Amino acid sequence: MVNRMQFYIDGAWVDPAVKKSTAVVNPATEEAMYEVALGSKADVDKAVAAAKRAFATFSQTSREERVALLTKVIEVYKTRIKEIGAAVSDEMGAPLPMAEKLQAGAGLGHLMTTLDVLKNYHFEEPVGTAMVLREPIGVVGMITPWNWPLNQIACKVAPALAAGCTMILKPSEFTPTSALIFAEILHEAGVPKGVFNLVNGLGPEVGAAMSEHPDIDMISFTGSTRAGIDVAKRAAPTVKRVSQELGGKSPNVILEGADLTKAVTGGVMHMFNNSGQSCNAPSRMIVPASKMKEVAAIAKAVADKTKAGDPRGEGTTIGPVVNRGQWDKIQALIKKGIDEGATLVAGGPGLPEGVNKGFYVRPTIFADVTPEMTIAREEIFGPVLTILGAKDEADAVKIANDTPYGLAGYVSGATVEDAKRVGRQIRAGNVNLQGVPNDRTAPFGGYKQSGNGREWGKYGLEDFLEVKAVAGFNAA
Repeated sequence: MVNRMQFYIDGAWVDPAVKKSTAVVNPATEEAMYEVALGSKADVDKAVAAAKRAFATFSQTSREERVALLTKVIEVYKTRIKEIGAAVSDEMGAPLPMAEKLQAGAGLGHLMTTLDVLKNYHFEEPVGTAMVLREPIGVVGMITPWNWPLNQIACKVAPALAAGCTMILKPSEFTPTSALIFAEILHEAGVPKGVFNLVNGLGPEVGAAMSEHPDIDMISFTGSTRAGIDVAKRAAPTVKRVSQELGGKSPNVILEGADLTKAVTGGVMHMFNNSGQSCNAPSRMIVPASKMKEVAAIAKAVADKTKAGDPRGEGTTIGPVVNRGQWDKIQALIKKGIDEGATLVAGGPGLPEGVNKGFYVRPTIFADVTPEMTIAREEIFGPVLTILGAKDEADAVKIANDTPYGLAGYVSGATVEDAKRVGRQIRAGNVNLQGVPNDRTAPFGGYKQSGNGREWGKYGLEDFLEVKAVAGFNAA
């Protein structure tokens, strides 16, 4: 039975310093399922003290010891995948098969990738007469979101463990159970006490206390750009490292000569995946202006086959969005799109047909969108696609880069060479060509207001390492 009223600190389940809780609501039913404890600065202080004590010894462990530890974590994680999937489905609304395969599967994927990186990583490198050492940065505060909970927890915790860091995790209050199961996994795997700590809570309380804490050496944050700015400001007086993966408004450029049916269908399906709640969702489809009507018809056909419904129901494509606040924001932006003159091709405001409760959004597509429209500029974070027309390739690139964000970009062309040429010009941390998905061994992160630092693979490990140059180490 998952313990939602305690925190995991210094290798044990402990009561909060102050008794306070919040309801966790099932977005499919709008009903409260249970309460989860909320932490305070006192709980953060306790967790940080435990992590600081543990760092003295865990930072000195050998590669072999950390390889053995991660191997055991993976072994235990595999036994809890169905449970994790069910928790994610109930708490943020992902269809159950997707929650098990992709949501829980992403956590396992990052653990396994990090293990491979750790086995072969060079922590020491001779440079002239010096030896460059890569050492764990110290105590890390981790703040993770609700939209891909295990993906974000694992791609922070796994490399931090591999580096020899100790940590405090604050998961989202909307999806606490999968994080608590993750804490149980680490405990069963034998992670030494104090190395991993978990405190549930709200951003303005627990998140702020972590960002400001003088004994936290680094903050790894994933969430909105607005919240990321607050974290950076609070962290500045202690000059701690801040690594952030923030919002996005990613362009999906479909060039003249591309296989239109394949590219548009794939782009719409990707946009609707996870109910559009992905920071790297291809939310701006940029197509040759002359093909707007044809593209809109293909996109509409995909939307019409996309079923928003019960996450545990047969034939459900997408579930609800996570909560009432998100639903209200998405509805307001759909209305804004209509009011500003975009062509509503599919979906629209209100609940899907036949649905009378739950935070469900109709799979929505707007065509004839112009770059200055609100729906072309703001991150909607729901199953809403905007289609913009470009005069030519140069115009498509200009529109693609006309955003304060730079997390991802997508390009489809007649040939891979066409896609490469445009991909090089997109100002984003991740660009996917011809529908090829991300590779977990490659870096993930953004340009501009989509953040800084990189996660995944060896790049994720290096985010948790300090670089020390020891001159004279190699002197004759």
